[in-house]
Amino acid sequence: MEKIVSLCKRRGFIFQGSEIYGGLAGTWDYGPLGVMLRDNILREWWKMFVTDREDMYGINASILMNEKVWEASGHTGAGFSDPITECTKCHHRFRADHLSDATTCPDCGGALGEVRNFNLMFETKVGAEGTIKSYLRPETAQGIFVNFKNVVDTMSPKIPFGIAQVGKAFRNEIAPRDFLFRVREFEQMEIEYFVKEGEWEQQFEAWREYIWKWFDRLGLSRENIREFEVPENDLAHYSKRTTDFEYNYPGKGFDELSGFAYRTDHDLKSHQEASGASLEYIEPDGTRFIPHVLEPSFGLGRAITAVFSEAYTEDEMSGDVRTYLKLPVHLAPYRVAVSPLLKNKPELVERAREVFLMLKKEFGNIAWDDNGNIGKRYRRQDEIGTPYCVVIDFDTLGETPALLDTVTIRDRDTGEQTRVAISELVAALR
Repeated sequence: MEKIVSLCKRRGFIFQGSEIYGGLAGTWDYGPLGVMLRDNILREWWKMFVTDREDMYGINASILMNEKVWEASGHTGAGFSDPITECTKCHHRFRADHLSDATTCPDCGGALGEVRNFNLMFETKVGAEGTIKSYLRPETAQGIFVNFKNVVDTMSPKIPFGIAQVGKAFRNEIAPRDFLFRVREFEQMEIEYFVKEGEWEQQFEAWREYIWKWFDRLGLSRENIREFEVPENDLAHYSKRTTDFEYNYPGKGFDELSGFAYRTDHDLKSHQEASGASLEYIEPDGTRFIPHVLEPSFGLGRAITAVFSEAYTEDEMSGDVRTYLKLPVHLAPYRVAVSPLLKNKPELVERAREVFLMLKKEFGNIAWDDNGNIGKRYRRQDEIGTPYCVVIDFDTLGETPALLDTVTIRDRDTGEQTRVAISELVAALR
């Protein structure tokens, strides 16, 4: 994992938040390549879970919500708190349930104080007078539940159906750690899928299989993923059944990648009681009921961490140790890097630019790379996960007549090179 974090910083994927000021624990910034990887994952998720389906509707709810939303959902009480303890000597704070010895400080050996509940929500004030209390949302789910009536009234969906959302959430973690795994500001990709109570088990099994297909889409090996059935005494207050999908993170072992919960009708019923608004679903025959809910929930940071963990590879090529990211083509920041064999030969550069612009227009995420010799370019592109390098050389210009208007395509994973006509290059790369 240390090697992955180092690569992310060195190659422009992920930076420590506020780094020039010493950083801020639990915050990370996406660099140029990180943004591209992030957007590719979000695009694939939205396509698979929303646009490819007929039973899904997307929303984008506000981060700030009425305080009563969080009271009704139970977030303002003990149900959304972690146990915290503070050292009486160095005053460092710890999550008590993460300590093997809850009496002694792991940093200085001092005595730990009493354990108390610590609410994870960030509180803020709204309005010019600062008298209206609100919170930075700790999850995206409640934005879906409070918009349930709006979606039903405007879209007239047929049950079962889902509402999906991608967005920021905030939790004041006591001890953020493990790179993007546990942070204070993160992005969720979340679905609330509304079903009839008698159909929840059938739908639960169907969704479990669909979630596995998403991990395949991320390029994650099924051998590195396992399902963990959360025991009844550890279930959240709203859940009747929860299955966590855990990934085998390097140096950490199996830990949560995403969660899948059966929330019953808890949320809609709670908001109906607290708001006074009817959140019932009405069938064509007039039957009224509050739907039950299945919730597949995915953290973007954990998905990216798993993708890096799966893709990070070290091997030997041409007698040297090589580091590369074996990213799926549809997730790689750059699909192709285009290079002239030599940057000081105008005729090569000109032809390479023509090829670059042609591919750029077709695919979008194409890199131009003329920095250093060709071997260094290959290593650099390997390390950021670019699947293919296209090189324009003197044979392209006709030095070997039979190879006129052809280019070399180098494969990232094997290092093998093939010759392709420029007129067939787009089709070959597809």
